[in-house]
Amino acid sequence: MAHAKMFKMINWYPPMLGAGIKVIATNADVTSITVEMKLRWWNKNIVGTQFGGSLYMMCDPFFMAILMTNLGRDYVVWDKAASIQFLKPGRKHVRAIFHIPHDEIDRVRALADAGEKVTPHYDVDILDTDGVLVARVHKVLYVRRKPAKGEQAI
Repeated sequence: MAHAKMFKMINWYPPMLGAGIKVIATNADVTSITVEMKLRWWNKNIVGTQFGGSLYMMCDPFFMAILMTNLGRDYVVWDKAASIQFLKPGRKHVRAIFHIPHDEIDRVRALADAGEKVTPHYDVDILDTDGVLVARVHKVLYVRRKPAKGEQAI
């Protein structure tokens, strides 16, 4: 199965499905993933706007997934930290586009191959259907090369 198609399967993962979060596009080399969340009765809070936790959840795994896919199985990729800044109430459908350019992936790989523990930082904007900035998510990842068999992890 191609990686791009595989990411659409996350739409059936119960927490994503329950929140109404959907991967709607992934490019062939999995450097960009577009995710949307429609405003529904089950993902509105008491004041009729998107739940903050759902806004964050739509951004949780995707930078990590892009790096894991592009770096391969010889690397450990984890989320290390995250923050979300709520800027406007989410009163409509929202969308976020996650993108890590090839040169950034190459930079992370080169540092990890040199034995470094890499902590790249990425930001993504959550926009509503009118292009209004609803929230901004900041993610810090942790990347290192896995030790070869018989080697001790640093």
